[in-house]
Amino acid sequence: MELLWFVAGVLAMALGIAASIALHEVGHLVPAKLFGVRVTQYMVGFGATLVSWRRGETEYGLKAIPLGGYVSMVGMLPPPREGRPARTASTGLLQQMDDLAHTARVGAAEELGPEDEGRQFIQLPVWKRVVIMLGGPFTNLLIALGLTVLLVTTLGTATPTTTVGEVFRCVVSAQEQAQRPDDEDRCRDSDPAAPAHEAGLRPGDRIVAFDGRAMQEWDELSAAIRDRAGQQTAITWERDGRRMHGEITPRLTERPVTDALGQPERAPDGSAQTEHVGFIGMGSQIQNVRGTPADAVGVVGRQVSGVVDVVTVLPQRLWDTAVAVVTPAERDPNGPMSVVGVGRIAGEAAALDDVALSDKAAMLLSLLAGVNVALMVFNLIPLLPLDGGHVAGALFEQLRRWWARLRGRPDPGPFDLASMMPLTYVVGAAMLGMGLLLIVADLVEPIRVF
Repeated sequence: MELLWFVAGVLAMALGIAASIALHEVGHLVPAKLFGVRVTQYMVGFGATLVSWRRGETEYGLKAIPLGGYVSMVGMLPPPREGRPARTASTGLLQQMDDLAHTARVGAAEELGPEDEGRQFIQLPVWKRVVIMLGGPFTNLLIALGLTVLLVTTLGTATPTTTVGEVFRCVVSAQEQAQRPDDEDRCRDSDPAAPAHEAGLRPGDRIVAFDGRAMQEWDELSAAIRDRAGQQTAITWERDGRRMHGEITPRLTERPVTDALGQPERAPDGSAQTEHVGFIGMGSQIQNVRGTPADAVGVVGRQVSGVVDVVTVLPQRLWDTAVAVVTPAERDPNGPMSVVGVGRIAGEAAALDDVALSDKAAMLLSLLAGVNVALMVFNLIPLLPLDGGHVAGALFEQLRRWWARLRGRPDPGPFDLASMMPLTYVVGAAMLGMGLLLIVADLVEPIRVF
């Protein structure tokens, strides 16, 4: 039964990712057609075509490798330069780069017919081209928001509460904890007792007041504890319907910086973040709490911020991943992963024992929303062949035209993206290498979530 649940989770996530990719390309397709551009192909996947059909002037289809997709529009590159001499074989790097650009221009020109005048992508105003290229990432953002709104308003999101989930017997600094063996989970005689344990708090107790202030949310309680290091503080909790009062003195200690769910956060270089704060030695009980659509915006915003943090230091994160593959080092749980890793996590979430079906659905919806956020952010990187590269080229073209106008010079015309073709191949090769590395890592040294 566990295996069936695992397979179901993997398949559900695979279908969700495939649908997200397909809708991403629809985000390009719709505005392109609205602006009158002739779209020759709409394809989901790469490689050999499995099935295709034609509707109007556009061929729609599915390809063998479901790891992406594309929309082909006529006139995405300017025509070959007039008067260019016939190509000759050369080993010169500059000549080879020019040949690549020329080949791309020729290929684009061969698709054009007399009926395409005024219907070419490059003939559109810059703002329309930007809208077309941003349509894909924007669609992924809408998907993420839609899934998160559904999750937040129906199933709820895992939220730390003021109910005590666990009580530690002692206080151990983050540095000391990192130096101890993994199998050592008992307190040493030299370790100071945890204030929560000394005060008599137990799992299931609900903290209702701290330092004379009513506490409704965990973030509020956590901030108050951190600020009261070394100060005796009144605390009130509820147990089995009875209110209990006591005094507690948070200890100043080094603790890892955690996110809203208590997971350790990482610095941009991948190292664990720590801080010296007040600490009483208790953990929060996590419960699914329903919210409003406005709450969903905040959830997606935090996801975007997390993905941006990963992307900004992607080379370092990939290096750390490679090291984890060939050494005993563990992978960063907040690092990048491939679709294989996402599918495995989805399968493990679906196969969890003693977890309600609604909670499994919540985890899968949250995971798929995160995938769409990642697709959006990654595609906005200003490098070809990504959508952000096309946007950057269009904006550079507009900037160049403004500058020429200010200087009283003639319009320089469209920016020739074909000149960036060598860089496009380099980026494409790097993306392929990154994908292979992450797939290997997800098979050999997967990220552990459960």
